[in-house]
Amino acid sequence: MYITCLDLEGVLVPEIWIAFAEASGIPELRRTTRDEPDYDKLMRWRLGILKEHGLGLKEIQDTIATIDPLPGAREFLDELRSLTQAVIISDTFTQFAQPLMKKLGWPTLFCNELVIDSDGMVTDFRLRCKETKLSTVRAFQSVGYETIASGDSFNDLAMIQASKAGFLFRAPESIRRQHPEIPACESYDELLALIKGAMD
Repeated sequence: MYITCLDLEGVLVPEIWIAFAEASGIPELRRTTRDEPDYDKLMRWRLGILKEHGLGLKEIQDTIATIDPLPGAREFLDELRSLTQAVIISDTFTQFAQPLMKKLGWPTLFCNELVIDSDGMVTDFRLRCKETKLSTVRAFQSVGYETIASGDSFNDLAMIQASKAGFLFRAPESIRRQHPEIPACESYDELLALIKGAMD
């Protein structure tokens, strides 16, 4: 039995923090897990910038409301789910993801939670567990699933490497160069073909 584990941002939807960087005019917020392997360090840095500029959850959610899935993402996900179980494992937060899940047809999502104070300011974040993506893949494996994984960032590498098959999708050249052993693709048709091949 197979289950396919997909990253969200950069794979199915645009990067939320990049969109917010553009909307807010704060270019520093363009930094993502493609640039910074240490997720805790990245999020603490982001929270500091939000606090410095007096920006809260509402401002981020207003930007998210304008974001649509990447072209072809919904159709890809629908076809994938007709072939096998599929889940999205993301380091995003439920407060960010809900509108995007609606646009993707409500796929199953494993993600994290933001801590919001009474003024709507983001004060902290809670991860579901340590090494969220790798831990989730291992949990699926522990109950009898063979996992196939795909993502585009440093924080996807552990779940890709721990899976029966794993693929980089639209990953930056720096990550592809460091990991030539991981098949890389650029289109949903290619990714679907790779996943089908892994299941044969």
